[in-house]
Amino acid sequence: MIDFVKDVRLWFAPQRLRDEGDTPDYRFSLANERTFLAWIRTALALVGGGFAVDQFLPDLRWGVRVGMAFALLAVGAACALRAVNHWMRCERAMRRGEDLPVSRFPVMLGLGVGLVAGVMVLVVLLGWTDGR
Repeated sequence: MIDFVKDVRLWFAPQRLRDEGDTPDYRFSLANERTFLAWIRTALALVGGGFAVDQFLPDLRWGVRVGMAFALLAVGAACALRAVNHWMRCERAMRRGEDLPVSRFPVMLGLGVGLVAGVMVLVVLLGWTDGR
């Protein structure tokens, strides 16, 4: 728990990372930033998808529509938070000369998006509409 709090503090004071080890090759730091931006783009796409489901599929049953929208929004929020944490952990590992951190998050993200996509396929095939 103490490490997590320390990690979160570094989110808001990234200059403190300079106290960790040696400055890595700038190419690696820039690659780490590009990866961060890719995670942020993914988060924005998920959030946009959540709003799209809610706004543009009004004929779906309320629970199905809100459930899918909420799932996409929640996964998008988690992805954005994970992007910051992953960037910081990788930068610190590079400075310390350690192995890059491993994570189960890509698997969880893939499973979450796959689950929502599967529900959307069922909605299309079974036509779960409000019946208005």
